[in-house]
Amino acid sequence: MTEKVYITSKQMATFICPQCKRSKTVSVAQYARMDKVIRVTVRCPCGHAYSTMLEKRKKYRKATNFPASYIHILDGKQMARGLLTVRDLSAGGMKLKISDSHHLTAGDIIQVEFHLDDANRTLIRKKVIIRYINGELMGTEFSPTEATDSALGFYLFS
Repeated sequence: MTEKVYITSKQMATFICPQCKRSKTVSVAQYARMDKVIRVTVRCPCGHAYSTMLEKRKKYRKATNFPASYIHILDGKQMARGLLTVRDLSAGGMKLKISDSHHLTAGDIIQVEFHLDDANRTLIRKKVIIRYINGELMGTEFSPTEATDSALGFYLFS
């Protein structure tokens, strides 16, 4: 499996050898502005070669597959309800999979409710703004009115 390495705001990336755990931070400025997935092969001084993918996102995303429900909110009123799947989570939003999105458009607000797969099966209820819809997938951003959720933050980095 290809590991992700995040590019910092100073266009640096830290590579960690999966074999010997030796790390090295290097400039990746030549890749930071490219609009495509960047895969690089790194050769460690221990002799091990491994493949990594440079990730340009500002926030870490964790892949998930949580069943969820949603309520479509329009002008403060509940319009429609439905089911969807939370495909990934980050500190700033989530990617959702929905089979019937024809009544939703970019800019709409929905309230999403699901349980994490942590020991407590923590209930997460968040209002999100739909940023894009591509087929069955929707990219969303947490509404500015949503408070930072410590349970979600802990889950993302555990």
